Amino acid sequence: MFINQNKYQNHIYFMRLALHQAKKTIGNTKKNPAVGCIITKFNQVISAGCTSINGKPHAELNAVNFSKNILKNSQLYVTLEPCSHYGKTPPCVLLIIRKKIKKVFFSIRDPDPRSFNKCSKLLRSNGIIVNRGLLKNEMEFFYRSYLKIKKRDLPFVTYKLAISKDFYTINKKKNKWITNEFSRARVHLMRSNHDCIMTSSKTIINDNPKLTCRIDGLKDRSPSRIILDNKLKISINSKIIKEANNFNTIVFYNKTDIKKIKLLKKLKIKIFKISLDKNGHLDLIRSLKKAKQLGFSRIFLESGIELATSFLKENLVDDFKLFISNKNLAKNGSSNIKKSFRFFFKNKKKTIEKVNLLGDKLISYKLK
Repeated sequence: MFINQNKYQNHIYFMRLALHQAKKTIGNTKKNPAVGCIITKFNQVISAGCTSINGKPHAELNAVNFSKNILKNSQLYVTLEPCSHYGKTPPCVLLIIRKKIKKVFFSIRDPDPRSFNKCSKLLRSNGIIVNRGLLKNEMEFFYRSYLKIKKRDLPFVTYKLAISKDFYTINKKKNKWITNEFSRARVHLMRSNHDCIMTSSKTIINDNPKLTCRIDGLKDRSPSRIILDNKLKISINSKIIKEANNFNTIVFYNKTDIKKIKLLKKLKIKIFKISLDKNGHLDLIRSLKKAKQLGFSRIFLESGIELATSFLKENLVDDFKLFISNKNLAKNGSSNIKKSFRFFFKNKKKTIEKVNLLGDKLISYKLK
């Protein structure tokens, strides 16, 4: 369908509203993609919806159910091609047809082979006008993790690193942060947009973190945690183990310790044996593949330099989030990465964003 140039900006506006809806639940829809939907009539928004937490109901159904208006002859804007297959829910295409919606705008095709490039024919055969391609580049960027999980065996990985102005990654002062409260709040927000945090037993032993979302409005969005713990060294008294009843916690290991395994299982922790690589460490590719099998598609890597370097060397990081403090640590700092800093950027392809966090800086890079 050809879009009249005078109406083009309105269509763009409504599709961008749909994208804002989709962003609400990114990382919280399990195996389903985060989708946003806007319904308009007489050039006015009459309803909006997004994919629900845990993946259902779908965005289109939510938008239809939230509407108090008759939907006949309305226009529907959705970020991803509407599903046309029966799964745990009926196809959204049939819902659109049943509600007599007049026009459907979707941005990109769904890579799921059960729906790929199928909705247009079904809709048009029922007299519904279909347009594809609005905000295509923005949508493809937004759906990078979903597109990757459908095309490859590996989930999408985002690595977060915080450094001082003089390149230190550790503050030797006890319980002292490198970055400010605004940077730390941003990290909590990032966690909420991923379905899994991956870390190492070394990080747990050294820092004893909670790895949860602890800002208002996101406390129920804490992701699952996967700990890479080859020799099962993690302490039973660590915060992450103590809170395993409240937050899904998983341990990947290799060296069998029957007593420790029984104890971890008693504490409701899931454990999986992963093979080693040639260097005697847990195989990272196999670890990521196992994470995918467990239903995770968006991994937030929070670890020390050692594990992060291994991920980077194997080209397993998609996005790199760099927080830079406006303060020097000098003699209070340790683990300086200035000499190896170029390595972290050797595969950098694109700067995604630069954010000023009241003194601190956040620079986001697309590595893949």
